[in-house]
Amino acid sequence: MCGRLSQYRGIHDFVAALNIPNALINYAGERPFEFYNAAPPAQLALFHQEGQFLRADMVRWGWRPTWAMDRAASIKARVDRIAHNPFFRAIWPHRAIIAIDNWFEWVDEGGPKKQPYLIRRKDRAPILCTAIGQYPHAEHQPDAHDGFVFISADSKGGMVAIHDWQPVTLSPELAREWLNPATPEKRAEQIMLLHWEPTEAFEWFKVDRPVGDIRNQQSSVINPISDPFV
Repeated sequence: MCGRLSQYRGIHDFVAALNIPNALINYAGERPFEFYNAAPPAQLALFHQEGQFLRADMVRWGWRPTWAMDRAASIKARVDRIAHNPFFRAIWPHRAIIAIDNWFEWVDEGGPKKQPYLIRRKDRAPILCTAIGQYPHAEHQPDAHDGFVFISADSKGGMVAIHDWQPVTLSPELAREWLNPATPEKRAEQIMLLHWEPTEAFEWFKVDRPVGDIRNQQSSVINPISDPFV
């Protein structure tokens, strides 16, 4: 998974995709986000469950523990290592969902520059990605050390022509179980290791190279310049 994505819909579109009936505690705003070309350390809308409520906050993409401030912040963590990695020990219990519209990858196709691809769901629904982090909640006010990381996994070969790692994405049912504080840690680990969505749920296509400039936040960066690959 590369460090670039889109999160352009509004918070209620993502809540509808999660299909959680309980009230929303919304600190992310009501307007569409319109992040077409987001990169770390962008502030993105992150969901977690607080008691019986779903809560949304704007949280920095990227995190590191306070004892590792001399190291670069991580933006993702490998699914096969995260539960037992000392670097992420403090945030492993703090499960979250980052809902996105698509992500980007760059592929070396032999030209002078790598070719960017956009990856999205075939049904165009929001992509519900597993994450862990340090974020605001009832007992923790916003902090300069807040941040989150995606959980990423081997793409099982189906998307290997684009990239060999992808975010661990879940169905709405499993995303709700992942978010639920009552879900035991062992079950959460099982969900992220075994039950993520298959490559067949996605399609990808070439987009134009201006997406490589993170200053370019125009909606045109998500326009295809090829037919979808599946």
